Amino acid sequence: MKPKKMKPDNTKRSSTKFAISALILALVFTVSSSVMAQRILIPMDETQTDHLKAYGVTFWVLEEGGTAEWLLNYRGGSFLCDKYAGLEDRLLSRGVSFIEINSEQTAAIYQTIEVENMEKAQLEKPPKIAVYSPPSHQPWDDAVTLALAYAEIPYDKIWDEEVLSGRLEEYDWLHLHHEDFTGQYGKFYGAYRNQLWYQQDVQKNVDMARKLGFTKVSKMKGDVANEIREYVVRGGFMFAMCSATETIDIALSAIGVDIVPQQFDGDPVDPDALSRLDFSRTFAFENFKPELNALVYRHSNIDTYPDRLQKFTDESTDVFYLFEFSAKLDPVPTMLVQDHVSVVTGFMGQTTGFYKDVLKKHVTILGEVDGYPEVRYIHGNLGRGSFTFLGGHDPEDYRHMVGDPRTELKFHKNSPAYRLILNNILFPAAKKKERKT
Repeated sequence: MKPKKMKPDNTKRSSTKFAISALILALVFTVSSSVMAQRILIPMDETQTDHLKAYGVTFWVLEEGGTAEWLLNYRGGSFLCDKYAGLEDRLLSRGVSFIEINSEQTAAIYQTIEVENMEKAQLEKPPKIAVYSPPSHQPWDDAVTLALAYAEIPYDKIWDEEVLSGRLEEYDWLHLHHEDFTGQYGKFYGAYRNQLWYQQDVQKNVDMARKLGFTKVSKMKGDVANEIREYVVRGGFMFAMCSATETIDIALSAIGVDIVPQQFDGDPVDPDALSRLDFSRTFAFENFKPELNALVYRHSNIDTYPDRLQKFTDESTDVFYLFEFSAKLDPVPTMLVQDHVSVVTGFMGQTTGFYKDVLKKHVTILGEVDGYPEVRYIHGNLGRGSFTFLGGHDPEDYRHMVGDPRTELKFHKNSPAYRLILNNILFPAAKKKERKT
């Protein structure tokens, strides 16, 4: 009997075909995945539709437990995030421009950063923020609280009582409202002493001083200034604008010395006050002279006002230039000057600019006026912490006067100077190994 001819095993053939198809499908999926969008780039150059909200979204990513990279000097200081759940919806709802990029595009960006004056700063933990401000003041009274509110970045308000009770230790970053730490109520006495708002401000400070056991507002403010200094020494980040930049150093230099005219505290200035100032305590300035006349609207010769009015007739001529730093060697000052422009329109305040000749040698100039001995933006280290001072009151209100309407940041979404404020808010989130001095 002839053996029967074996029929082909179609089952095995089908199985082989399935395995090959699956392998091909897997390869196709792998290749396609490699070019699919895996990360979100938030450009911060002139193409960005809302620079200020972009900081808020990046801060939100950190709050949600995600991480982000700050691409220093890359397209205006762009942000690079993983495709975090809800991120795209948040970007769209806030009107922030973004680009979905794949791994190859990410690698190309990293290669550009490697060879250019650029650097990646890893952002990890969002800083806990405090704003030193009187309880009665509204968010629109201060540029930083305006920026925080618009960017949707959370913060707490604290004042003298909280500072003197040790509450600063709860916070990573502190902003100083345009406060007069000398106890002279903004030197508004000459023009506004009969105004109700001025009298209420004086009484509010007097009441707080009495509550805390001080005989004078100036003594209370001096102790507050010293507590803030110690906070920075221990590792805090401090940012100040307007009169706070100048008056905190005046107050620190005059601890134990009466530099306050009689109109404010009921007794005269110490006759040897100027010779007893101690500049070793100050943050940024030295060898300055406080203004001891209550009727003169000026705190000291740190501020370039009113001399600067001879050079700057209006806002079209009032600009300052941001310095360019080595991103790889000096990442902190590089972070602080990230912007989509290098020339920023100036803006005035109770303290507008600082004379160069009263700056301490260790202070880094971030922004200065060309052809005039005025600096507008400075940074320095003290102990384990750092401070940054920005002159002027409101970046989008050139001559902000008492009683002026609030600034609506929805009309200034791409403000270069407001970006400087938000740089300061974000940089404490950078991984510590990135901070070189």
